[in-house]
Amino acid sequence: MEKNLQAIVEEAKKKLDLLNSKPDWESYKATILGPKGSLTVAAKEIANLPNEEKPKFGKAINQAKNCLEEIFSNSLNKIEEKADLASLGSSIDPTLPPPSNFTGGTHPLTNTRRKIVSIFRKVGFTVAEATEGETEWFCFDALNTPEDHPARDAQDTLFFSPDSKWTNIKRKKEEAFILRTHTSSVQIRSLLKEKPPLRIIAPGRCFRRDTVDATHSANFHQTEGLYVDKNVTIKDLKGVLDFFLKELFGEKVQTRLRPSFFPFTEPSFEVDLKAPNIGKLSDQWIEIMGCGMIDPKVLNLVELNPHDWSGFAFGMGIERIAMLLHGIDDIRHFYNNDLRFLSQFNYSS
Repeated sequence: MEKNLQAIVEEAKKKLDLLNSKPDWESYKATILGPKGSLTVAAKEIANLPNEEKPKFGKAINQAKNCLEEIFSNSLNKIEEKADLASLGSSIDPTLPPPSNFTGGTHPLTNTRRKIVSIFRKVGFTVAEATEGETEWFCFDALNTPEDHPARDAQDTLFFSPDSKWTNIKRKKEEAFILRTHTSSVQIRSLLKEKPPLRIIAPGRCFRRDTVDATHSANFHQTEGLYVDKNVTIKDLKGVLDFFLKELFGEKVQTRLRPSFFPFTEPSFEVDLKAPNIGKLSDQWIEIMGCGMIDPKVLNLVELNPHDWSGFAFGMGIERIAMLLHGIDDIRHFYNNDLRFLSQFNYSS
């Protein structure tokens, strides 16, 4: 019986070397491994053997089947490779470059981030970056965010444990690690690392447990700014932001500060703008970012005397800026990897 199995394998090797098309390969495979194939018929003979011989023959059947499957697979690869080479034809020079001149380009969010950073660099800001995984202290406590603030709830923030096992259950304080909800944590790290005067811009990716829709995403990008020096006033804040928004949207842009509240700034403001070149939104005030003077409590937490130092901070969404600049009405376009959308922004900046 085992000699018959070996004969089937040897015959298959010889026959497959002569086949040149996939239909012929499939037809021959059926004669060996199909329902009525020679190996299938041979395997059925196990029922007629004595019980003590069945294990040995069963092992031989499995070995023969594995060997045949490998032989058939190798044979099919050779047939397909020959077909591919034949389709190229003898007139093709494989050393020639491809006919397409497509070179790719940067993502629209990358373009917008670079534009924002380049504007702030003109007025002395430098780029600061830090980790996307943060401790709760850097993301909330150091920014004067109280324990009962809604942003610290597991329904809004993604918490995970130190052993890297992700969880949506908030851990006790000394174990609280999160995916940062804003890049304000970069400001705290910078203030602890460097002494003022300090002027930084902190672009980066953030995460929140938002329901994804046309204007919200669980993954998004922010740019936050910080300026700490002696005798910094709201006038300085307004001047820097007016310069930035005019560079971004043109000289005819109008801006206003509207009172608001943030735990880490006092006083705090929402920044609204009205610009003539942003399509159907041109005739209305649009909220563009939040800002304010740094709360003295925050300065104390980073070991700076608020009697000696003052400053301002601001933050904006990069997606929000990109959507206004280009008239994009759905944030999900940025993440769908649709070339019809992305190819419109294939330029370097």
